[in-house]
Amino acid sequence: MKKDIAVIILAAGKSTRMKSEVPKVLHSICGRPMLGYVLDLVASLKSRHVVAVLGHKQELVRKILPKSVKIAIQKNLIGTADAVKAGLSALKGFKGTVLLLYGDNPLLKDKTLKKLIDYHLKNNVDATLLTAHLKKPAGYGRIMRDKCFNICGIVEEKDADEVQKDIKEINTGIMVFKKDKLEENLKYIRPNNLKKEYYLTDIVEILAKKGYLVDGIKVEDAQEALGINTRKELAQAGSLMQTRINDKFMQAGVTIMDPKSTFINFGTKIGSDTKIYPFTVIERGVKIGKRCSVGPFAHLRENVELKDDVTAGNFIEMVRAKIGSKTLVKHFSYIGDSTLGSNVNIGAGTVTANFDGIRKNNTIIKDNVNIGSDTIIVAPAKIGKFAVTGAGSVVTKNIPDKTVVAGVPARILRKSVFPAGR
Repeated sequence: MKKDIAVIILAAGKSTRMKSEVPKVLHSICGRPMLGYVLDLVASLKSRHVVAVLGHKQELVRKILPKSVKIAIQKNLIGTADAVKAGLSALKGFKGTVLLLYGDNPLLKDKTLKKLIDYHLKNNVDATLLTAHLKKPAGYGRIMRDKCFNICGIVEEKDADEVQKDIKEINTGIMVFKKDKLEENLKYIRPNNLKKEYYLTDIVEILAKKGYLVDGIKVEDAQEALGINTRKELAQAGSLMQTRINDKFMQAGVTIMDPKSTFINFGTKIGSDTKIYPFTVIERGVKIGKRCSVGPFAHLRENVELKDDVTAGNFIEMVRAKIGSKTLVKHFSYIGDSTLGSNVNIGAGTVTANFDGIRKNNTIIKDNVNIGSDTIIVAPAKIGKFAVTGAGSVVTKNIPDKTVVAGVPARILRKSVFPAGR
């Protein structure tokens, strides 16, 4: 991407229609703040000039911004035009093209954005809009075109007449400008609505009336342009993003038995030939090796790592756990704050009791251990290699290598003769 591209990300808004105290751009989609996806998009442009316009609870939004992103503050939330004005104040001395993005548009793809910018630069346009075609465009501003089919304005739905409401081409809000044209015409925008806000969309008509070239390209998939203002739209965006994530894993050689009932967060890694069964939730940062089997009804939380050939089966919950290769955790178990070796067999109903009421404690289970059904391991505890616990045992002390224990609390019965079986 050319070096004369600057990016302004508008991320100052509240979550008014979400009825939330959390800044809108920090609401999560597939385990990640929606602003994070926009930041990835910006990173793909390799721009040296990126500004995030913050406002509502800006101290929270700052925490997820890279150090390379400049910050501008919109002191009063009085509309998108005012937010852009704040963003431009951080670009003094910059000359070139300005791209406007929104922190609540997480579904936009990099190829769409590059196509928009390339069109703008190639055709020497003063302002280029990304538009979309919707069969039911309720709620969106409509693109107005003159007799020559040139863009001449944007009319908001509340201001549109019946003819204008039938227009299917809508404004996504994403625009590219020549900086000088944007900067010199912002001052002509007036608050012409009940909220007394300055809307950036008004600049389209201002530029067109002055004879500047305003054009647009349509996004091929209108879903990319989905902006998020309500909890319903947040859920819709989450569903679309989940489909992308699942599709990417399947293309990489992972079998997902039922993508509609499988929820995999952003940032998860899964090796080829692993099979994910229905009703499984895999949170952000989980790492799963090759040829594993996960689910159904499994919940893998943060900081879980499964090595190759691991089975994490029915009704399993794991958190902050590392599971060695060829280990089986098949039924009704909770494994938390634990490190399991290779070739371990965890019997049905096993629980690592990791919380003592004050702190989380660790459990270590060495290679080739066989944990009997309904065993409770009270952490901190270490179970040695080739050890065996009897069904219903409560382990409260470390167990030496090659030892069989049973009882409540578990006591040593004898040395184990054979390695743990299956």
